[in-house]
Amino acid sequence: MSKILIIEDDKEINNLIKLYLEENSYSTESVFDGMKASKLLRDRAEEFDLAILDIMLPFKSGDNVLSELRTHSNLPVIMLSAKDSVHTKIDMIRLGADDYMTKPFDLDELIVRIEAVLRRSVRDMDNAPNKSGKDVDAVSGNQSKKLTYRNIIMDINSKRVYIRGTNSFPDNAGEGNDNQTENELELTAKEFEILELFLNNPTKLFSKANIYESVWNEEYFVEDTTLKVHMSNLRSKLKKYDEFDYIETVWGMGYRLRRL
Repeated sequence: MSKILIIEDDKEINNLIKLYLEENSYSTESVFDGMKASKLLRDRAEEFDLAILDIMLPFKSGDNVLSELRTHSNLPVIMLSAKDSVHTKIDMIRLGADDYMTKPFDLDELIVRIEAVLRRSVRDMDNAPNKSGKDVDAVSGNQSKKLTYRNIIMDINSKRVYIRGTNSFPDNAGEGNDNQTENELELTAKEFEILELFLNNPTKLFSKANIYESVWNEEYFVEDTTLKVHMSNLRSKLKKYDEFDYIETVWGMGYRLRRL
């Protein structure tokens, strides 16, 4: 059972999160101010799997708690704030936050975000024992971090992406299309990052601003066609080897991985 630390000074919100998480089989502990949170995390960070951290806290702000935490722990953190500023979100991510949610938020969405962050944190434990079934490089002993979705295989370490497919290609013409093939996609760095963002969050709907600011680390402007071009190119490269349309456009809202 994953244990989550809730750092939120509003007792009603703190209790609401606590009850909902416990209903969804998480263990929780609550703290209501920044000073106590910092001390607890210095002494016991390893006891938790994730922290939910409000920015506006008494005695020490959430961003200061996060900054201090990152000097001694990689504990995953989801920030909470009433501030919807893009710059605030970017600042928190750069400080080391794993995700950011704006109040008021949907509790079901919070659960989905927690699940996604916990999955990523498991994949990122390079030196952890191989309990997850991931491949281990026989020479270096490093865990091979791979993301998969339908026929997509993404190797994080080598920055390579493959598509398992049954299409026929010029190099196997005449063989029919019954043999499983594994084809490497030639992606640009930004295309790779966009696809990695989707594979790390397979159930999340991303606005154009979400994607642009996550990948380019710059503020998104509506008239900028950069993202549109990259999305079109990525889709074309995926469809070259697999007829399945992986990236779904939700008109007026953004993009997400098409459900399997």
